[in-house]
Amino acid sequence: MLADPATFRCRCCGACCRVPGYVALVPGETETIAAFLGLDVYAFTESYTRLTWNRRDLSLTEREDGACIFLLPDNTCRIQPVKPAQCRGFPFLWRTPALLKACEGLRDTPARN
Repeated sequence: MLADPATFRCRCCGACCRVPGYVALVPGETETIAAFLGLDVYAFTESYTRLTWNRRDLSLTEREDGACIFLLPDNTCRIQPVKPAQCRGFPFLWRTPALLKACEGLRDTPARN
């Protein structure tokens, strides 16, 4: 069961951006994020991405503490206007046990079928 968009209230705590794991980029996102940052695609991929386990897809990198490379100290996203579809879909399209444990807003939201 997934979170009900009508009752979910994000606490803007950044917990979802601190859970280690892949933030996979879908086709077109690399170019969009690179342009937003004023970088060419090569510079962006070298600085901010890594290969996923299948060695075909790109994922955003994390800081040493496991947080997303684009999470700012005030818990906002540096690339908010162009953040990946995976980020935009949370928690309405997907979630994991680690995210459920970390996200207070998600734990407090009734699930929908």
